[in-house]
Amino acid sequence: MSEKTTRDHIVEAADDLFYRRGFEHTSFSDIADVVQISRGNFYYHFKTKDEILDAVINARLAGTQRMLDQWEIEGNDPADRIRSFINILIANRAEIKRHGCPIGTLYSELAKLNHRSQAEANRLFTLFRTWLRRQFTLLGREADADALAMHLLARSQGVAALANAFHDEKFIRQEVNQMIDWLASCTESAVSHGTRKLARR
Repeated sequence: MSEKTTRDHIVEAADDLFYRRGFEHTSFSDIADVVQISRGNFYYHFKTKDEILDAVINARLAGTQRMLDQWEIEGNDPADRIRSFINILIANRAEIKRHGCPIGTLYSELAKLNHRSQAEANRLFTLFRTWLRRQFTLLGREADADALAMHLLARSQGVAALANAFHDEKFIRQEVNQMIDWLASCTESAVSHGTRKLARR
């Protein structure tokens, strides 16, 4: 394997193990065993676990940005793109039931450890918040776009946490349907508000 490929394999293995086992309970040996490389080769790429964590967060940020960019391409309108965000809970329901939300669980663990990478991990939430705020603004809800973005983020995190606690797929589907209904009401409100503005002109 080339240096780049080996490094990528290390980051991918660490990302998976941090999600399933947690950052604190994942060792160098655990990651090296998955990648099947020697400790010496491992240390050539990463000297500390914190360096691996930084690489994992950066990889997640890049992956999230690619996903958001894809939703921009595939979505017909802002509401369609926001639905893509909501439907992550369905697409990832098996993993969410087992381990919770990968972003939420990592940030919570780092916060408990008072780890220096908390701020970097929080950039993942900020990426979603900024993107959702933009979609709600395009939907015609500029005045409360950020509040709506935060509400949707909070609700999706709550659903992921409870789905993990109770391993209940029916609950996930029920909550997703309610969030989609809520989004429809937001859209209707935006249309109604726009119509009233036009009528006043």
